[in-house]
Amino acid sequence: MKTNKEIETMAEGGRILKTVADEVVTYIKPGVTTNEIDAIADKLISKNGAEASFKKVRGYNWATCLPVNEQAVHTPPSSRTLKIGDIVTLDIGVYYRGFHTDYAVTVAVGKVDDRVTKFLETGKETLEKAITMVKNDEYLGTVSKFVQTEVESNGYFILKDLTGHGIGRSLHEDPYVLNYLDREVEKTYKIRSGLVIALEIIYSIGTEQIAYEQDNHWSIVAADRSLAACFERTIAVSDKKTFILT
Repeated sequence: MKTNKEIETMAEGGRILKTVADEVVTYIKPGVTTNEIDAIADKLISKNGAEASFKKVRGYNWATCLPVNEQAVHTPPSSRTLKIGDIVTLDIGVYYRGFHTDYAVTVAVGKVDDRVTKFLETGKETLEKAITMVKNDEYLGTVSKFVQTEVESNGYFILKDLTGHGIGRSLHEDPYVLNYLDREVEKTYKIRSGLVIALEIIYSIGTEQIAYEQDNHWSIVAADRSLAACFERTIAVSDKKTFILT
């Protein structure tokens, strides 16, 4: 739980993060490597007076995670060159004045077919709607149930081992923010004023199962190697309003 003053500080960090992320996305294009994208992100974070949150994770040495296609989350940047038809997730966080904020978006590289466009639009629109349901005195399970219903009704699969999370002085805090309902709604976490969470929708076209990529202990992929995507925002709850920090 955060005080109003702490949320104000996180909002400042969130504005920096969103500004950086919006600029970084413009560099996601054919012929660019994910290493190059990460270097741009790292420089922009520093230029804006913040630090890269992900570099504070033990053993992780990059400012971003940049999964491509079947890669779902935590994929480190590499010499991989993007090509037309790929989809890329920019997952990025900043640490500012003692607090973390987190953000992710999946975008297409060049032109993709209608099937992929629909897949990405489903995640983006589901997140936008789910954010409006996060409010004081609501059960988190209501949000989880909605996300699951929206994603699955469109024919896609929640990657159930991967969740959103609380966030603040640590990058990952309680509570877990599930994208599916694992118990009765009334038995899930009750949202209170002061809660700050990273609502993170992670899903795939073909399976709810995950696997670790061979020769890369960070990178998690859809087990059937179908396309995966992630959309994430950091949001804060007050008595009267929910604020989108990123």
